[in-house]
Amino acid sequence: MALEQKLQLRLAQKLVMTPSLQQAIKLLQMTRMELQNTLTQELVENPVLEEGDESYEEEAPKDEEEAPAEEAAPEEPAADAQDSMDEIDLEAYFSDYWEGSSTGPSVYEFKEAPPLENTLSREPDLWDHLLWQLHMADLPDRQREICELIVGNLDPDGFLKASVEDIRAMGANDNSHDPYGWVEVEEAIAVVQDLDPPGVASHDLCECLLKQLDAREEPGPHDETARKVIEEYWQLFLKRQFPTIARTLGVDLKSLEPVVEVIRGLETRPGRKFNSERTHYVEPDVYVNKIGEEYVIQLNDDGMPRLRISKAYRQMLQAMKAQKSEADARNFIKEKLRSALWLIKSLDQRQRTIYKVAESIVRQQRDFLETGIERLRPMVLRDVAEDIGMHESTVSRVVSNKYMHTPRGLFPMKFFFHSGIDRDYGGDISSFTVKRKIELLIGEEDPKRPLSDSELTRILKREGINIARRTVAKYRDELSIPSSTNRKQIF
Repeated sequence: MALEQKLQLRLAQKLVMTPSLQQAIKLLQMTRMELQNTLTQELVENPVLEEGDESYEEEAPKDEEEAPAEEAAPEEPAADAQDSMDEIDLEAYFSDYWEGSSTGPSVYEFKEAPPLENTLSREPDLWDHLLWQLHMADLPDRQREICELIVGNLDPDGFLKASVEDIRAMGANDNSHDPYGWVEVEEAIAVVQDLDPPGVASHDLCECLLKQLDAREEPGPHDETARKVIEEYWQLFLKRQFPTIARTLGVDLKSLEPVVEVIRGLETRPGRKFNSERTHYVEPDVYVNKIGEEYVIQLNDDGMPRLRISKAYRQMLQAMKAQKSEADARNFIKEKLRSALWLIKSLDQRQRTIYKVAESIVRQQRDFLETGIERLRPMVLRDVAEDIGMHESTVSRVVSNKYMHTPRGLFPMKFFFHSGIDRDYGGDISSFTVKRKIELLIGEEDPKRPLSDSELTRILKREGINIARRTVAKYRDELSIPSSTNRKQIF
């Protein structure tokens, strides 16, 4: 079989992601913070872009493929501007501001700043707090080394995740000294457990609670009984079998109540108060205000740089074209102008798309805005996509990591998208509304006879909501509500 070369002409259709389309999609799914950083970076990298005020209106070129500078008439020749700059005596202009000048005060004022090492970059966490105590204690170097190794193996809650064998193995892997002994490691663990907060470096919850009872300066009248419950009847306590515990201890339920309160008052996670996570503040992307009987949508563009194309570079390109300057410089400015134009158009398209999606959400969730969570209707991305004539993926990018401020409060835009549950009358009901009903029913129940998942299902079905028991259990878990057994109060 002989090989031969042939030329074939084939006609086909395919989707091509142009650079401008890729940029528009990338900007659409950005948060306000990411967009602000991106625009600031573009202002630095692209000399053609500049930040303008609100009164400035940029006249964009009609044809995207043409250089935008070709349609902009220069106000004055660039050569004249250069000549005017040459006529300025810069040395005389800045002479009053140079250091040592006797004609006027200096604009520079030197202040002694605090040392950089005294600047607090973050709040101390649990490990910093424990290491500070170890360094303040008078310990032998070897014991302090083992204690620091133990602190490094604590989880954020303050529990020791490494066993004694693991810590001894860590010492054996270091050839700079002899392996750690059993007694050395046990003594070092005891030293760390005596530090603040009480209960730190425990292996399990029971040991943590017992260490907290030991650390009390003034033991209470029920501490010994609480210790006995933790040591001998902990599994019964977890299962809330208080009658069995009271019968075993030979006391009545009324006498066991203060013992249970003592155990409940202990900290289950000693490192909780040293959590270094900071509060994340949310700034809405869309504001929805009610004016009269209508809801007005306003996009939040505070802090966003308002981009425009520099007139100076457009004039420069026009002058280069007239004078037939070097092609490389002309092409460079032309490409930067085209990139700036794409960015401005992509930003405008982003704002228009967000506005359309927000307008559709307000239109379809008007009952929620008027009444409250009980009238939140089920809605999916397809409903908004069909309403505004866009693809579901576009709507998904719009609502991702964006927030809407409404008269009912601040909500993520994804909050308004929930699946529906069948109802015997009045159409489907939002799953979020069902969760709210479950939360209200549990809040009004008798603490001594809490409602089970089956009873909640029967109540909801009497209201016409067709829901399965496992769905009720799933919603209850999502609300972080314990089961009826754990909610039951004996006292």
